[in-house]
Amino acid sequence: MKVLLVDDHPLILQALQAVIEKMGEDVQVLGVDSARAAREVLASGRRFDLVLLDLALGDASGFDLLGEFRQDYPEVPVVVISASERASDVIRAIDQGAMGFVPKRSSNETLCDALRMVMSGGIYVPPMQIGATGDVGDFGAPAAPSHAPSHMASGPFSPSPSPASDIHRYAKAEEFQRPPIWQSLGLTPRQADVLALLLQGQPNKMIARELGLSVETVKDHVAAVLRALGVNSRTQAVLAVSQMAQQQGNFMVWRPSR
Repeated sequence: MKVLLVDDHPLILQALQAVIEKMGEDVQVLGVDSARAAREVLASGRRFDLVLLDLALGDASGFDLLGEFRQDYPEVPVVVISASERASDVIRAIDQGAMGFVPKRSSNETLCDALRMVMSGGIYVPPMQIGATGDVGDFGAPAAPSHAPSHMASGPFSPSPSPASDIHRYAKAEEFQRPPIWQSLGLTPRQADVLALLLQGQPNKMIARELGLSVETVKDHVAAVLRALGVNSRTQAVLAVSQMAQQQGNFMVWRPSR
């Protein structure tokens, strides 16, 4: 896996690079310290499987750079890693096509789990409160996912969670004891197909083309999915499904049926 890491703070850049490279022998990380350098690297034709992007860059807005990357390199997933913990920044990043948002004070384990989730086709967001009306609140309102119990306690320099945390994690119900998320929501298989493409940021027209449906039928399915999740928008749906997946300890990668 080839990763492009964009952060203008030298110490953070080095620390993140060291953590990510420990994910596996096949992981290669190129760190750059500016938006200009990131643009030049991608424009050179070098191929990457993942981009990690800081929002606070000295020579450009991270949100602007995110928009550029999603437009020019749509096949490369982008994960935002930021000192910001504002829910509004998470929502904006997901709205602009980010496949994940990891606060910088997250633990090493949480960062690696988030990257694996994204590379498997999922979307990672930190725990936020999503009310019954779909309103999104601050971080930390719900209990932290049990597979990453200390993820809001420390940053990329932090040690691994304690043995007690591992006991809690392994004591959870096994995978076969939990129904897929779409099934637990009461969605039909076709609605699950629509949700899968919605999570990828596909507009209704593209979903309709992919599934061989009319746009009006897709709109009906999207409305049903939002109702099942108790949210009002696509972005809120992404946040809700991501957090449900974290609470279950996995992320179900749906594949549209043919």
